Amino acid sequence: MRLGDLADVVRSKNAGIHYITVDVMFRDRATFEAVRDAGVLSAATVADRYGLATEDVRFFVYEPGLAFKATLPREHVAGSPGDPDLYGAQQHAPLLDVEVPVEEAPAGTDSTDP
Repeated sequence: MRLGDLADVVRSKNAGIHYITVDVMFRDRATFEAVRDAGVLSAATVADRYGLATEDVRFFVYEPGLAFKATLPREHVAGSPGDPDLYGAQQHAPLLDVEVPVEEAPAGTDSTDP
């Protein structure tokens, strides 16, 4: 299944003028653990999806919040000429299609929820 179908929230936002943070959050522990245990969401995955070196990505697993967080450098300083997204709010899309090797959504997950 796609990460975008499993996660409750996938969003991006500015983390200062030089960085963007991407959050991936889950509604329930079973889904979070399935994604975590699959090992497909990592600094290396984020780096690959954004064309960066792995060492340029700060990646965190936040188990109490059932979430993953990645902070990465912006291509352009926020608000500078050529910056396509002042708020960094549209930069999460490359992670939506990450394939997670689960056959169906874990119990307790309702993929029809908004």
